[in-house]
Amino acid sequence: MLFKDIRDYQISFLGLFLVVGIGTRDWTLRPELIGVLIATSLATQWILSLVISHWSLANNKAQSLSAGFRRSRSVSERDSELCKRGQMTNDKGQITSLRSALITSLGLSLLLRADHWTTMAIAAASAIASKFLFKFGDKHFFNPGNFGIISALVLTSDAWVSPGQWGEEWWYALLFAGTGGMTLQRIGRWDTTAAFLGAYSLLEAIRNLWLGWTWDVYWHRLMSGSLLLFALFMITDPRSIPNSRIGRVVWAVCIAGLTFILRNYFFISTAVFWALFALAPLTILIDVLWLAPRFAWQEGDEGDEGAGEELLTQHS
Repeated sequence: MLFKDIRDYQISFLGLFLVVGIGTRDWTLRPELIGVLIATSLATQWILSLVISHWSLANNKAQSLSAGFRRSRSVSERDSELCKRGQMTNDKGQITSLRSALITSLGLSLLLRADHWTTMAIAAASAIASKFLFKFGDKHFFNPGNFGIISALVLTSDAWVSPGQWGEEWWYALLFAGTGGMTLQRIGRWDTTAAFLGAYSLLEAIRNLWLGWTWDVYWHRLMSGSLLLFALFMITDPRSIPNSRIGRVVWAVCIAGLTFILRNYFFISTAVFWALFALAPLTILIDVLWLAPRFAWQEGDEGDEGAGEELLTQHS
């Protein structure tokens, strides 16, 4: 059913932002590049999910054989049924994980710009692959969209991000806050956004007072559509951020502090994306210090690359 999954709301909102941005901001974003992003993201997610699931199943069977288990016919039939159920669960997980891949591609379409389709393909493939390659236990710690942006900036010569592409019009802020608030209310990660925006706003206010600037300058630096998109839809990815509330608050404050330093003292316009990339591995330490259950999109759904793994391993 449509909108039964929280990610359906995210897809709708990000798609709306893309239409609004192209229609009202006169972006030089070519439709074929959006198509490349979406197609590459979905294809990479599908292929890697199949590879990982088949590799896990083959590995578990090999372990069972090497252990020399002697099973009765009834036990073998039971294990066969578990494998079938595991494969069905895995197939369902692959379908639902395509939602996450679509969200990643829409986020990249909103923020990343390039002159060639190969750059977009590199960004999309890197973003999805990061979920499978950079993991601690069963959790990936890089935000896929953010990883794709940084990969494109580092590996290509024609990629760029325009943090000010949305301007400072107030109705964009209301649109992002309203739709983002609906999503955050469903997934329960509003604390991350509040901690990041609160800490960053406070640091900018202190700097504004110290330099004796007018408050127009302050609001100009905060009223950025890209900053709000980052705070509401990127930094709140529940599958890659710390599991505990206190951990998320500490992590978000650290990102705000590093963003402030990179933007005001190193004059990096894309500071917020570099800050998230640099501090993403910190989630590993935070999850060890403050234990909490890992987020799942819905009951029985492990979300992305791990769907069906539990059932697939029960037969070993």
